[in-house]
Amino acid sequence: MIKITKLAKSFIYAWRGLNKVFKEEQNLKIQLIMGLLIITLAWYFQVNLWELIVLILIIILVILMELANSAVERITDVLKPRINGYVKDIKDIMAAAVLVASIAAIIVGLLIFLPYLNKLVGNN
Repeated sequence: MIKITKLAKSFIYAWRGLNKVFKEEQNLKIQLIMGLLIITLAWYFQVNLWELIVLILIIILVILMELANSAVERITDVLKPRINGYVKDIKDIMAAAVLVASIAAIIVGLLIFLPYLNKLVGNN
């Protein structure tokens, strides 16, 4: 059976974690602003439903990768004094994961928006 109070607490903890990362991580703020810009462009160009779904999913992917990166950074900061050599590698690998997700998002965005931009400037 679902315990409502336990469920409510889990949402509170999740919101608190999201809020903390938002306050402390500049990259998350940039990614959220870019996500809002992309959704605004999707609304302006009236993209197809499947294109909107893909855009939303790729935005969520980048944000999830940034959240995971932030969590791993905190874990490695705790381990830093003991396992110094690996900490830098772990942080670099997580940053690379965010970078790969961001590059994928740019590619997907270009593939979706270029035909709309071409129509806008009259280059059918």
